[in-house]
Amino acid sequence: MSWLTSPASETQVTHGARLWLYAIAVLVLAFLVVPTLIVIPMSFSASQYLEFPPRQWSLRWYEAYFASAAWMQATATSFKAATLTALLATPLGTLAALGLDGARRRVARAAGALLVTPMIVPLILVGIGVFYAYVRLKLVNTLTGVVLAHTMLAIPLVFIVIASSLKQHDASQVMAAKSLGAPPLRAFFAVTLPQIRFGVVTGLLLSFLTSFDEVIVALFVSGGPNSTLTRNMFNALRDQIDPTIAAISTMMIGVTTLLFALSQTLGRRKPAGR
Repeated sequence: MSWLTSPASETQVTHGARLWLYAIAVLVLAFLVVPTLIVIPMSFSASQYLEFPPRQWSLRWYEAYFASAAWMQATATSFKAATLTALLATPLGTLAALGLDGARRRVARAAGALLVTPMIVPLILVGIGVFYAYVRLKLVNTLTGVVLAHTMLAIPLVFIVIASSLKQHDASQVMAAKSLGAPPLRAFFAVTLPQIRFGVVTGLLLSFLTSFDEVIVALFVSGGPNSTLTRNMFNALRDQIDPTIAAISTMMIGVTTLLFALSQTLGRRKPAGR
């Protein structure tokens, strides 16, 4: 086959020579994705319990989800928290990346390392620390508390993505804009932002998903009318095996996939006039 003998990279390594790498990639992808996809047919089961493969097909668990006021309220809370987290974490993470871009001082490097510590510290410890702080601040079981906690977890992701994007942008264009009299804010929106737009969109998406999928910290700081969807799902698994969780998981997979596809489309779209 001509495809197998064609070069796969600039080093002239052929696709045939890299066929074993492609096979490993497919196996790893299947190992990661297949367990998740099994949930989808389980959500259409008519059984009272989770079973795979389903013996009978039904939409009863989707109907149970949409008919439940508790599930609807938790879903609304999760979407609110995720949206507010994305709108808060994305500009903060972007500003942090801009401020530390190209910095060579030890203090600046230490600040960058400090920003990513929420990704290193176990979430159970973060949840405990946030809970005790929120008790004093009276933020437990509030939407504000959930958003602030999730923003703390999302900022490191935004910072890493934007910092990577800034390493690839053309700083000379920014200097040229400033030399022509453009204020820093205008230079950012006119020159820097179009170059790092894919990173910004990706950071926005990751911030949303970080909040939408997070459960450990939510177990400590959310509850009552401000309980998140993932917290209710965890409680449902702990107290009883409710197949409604499979239906919710399937819809969450759909939301995640849709947002990822949207970010790829918007992030890579060329600005008008180029």
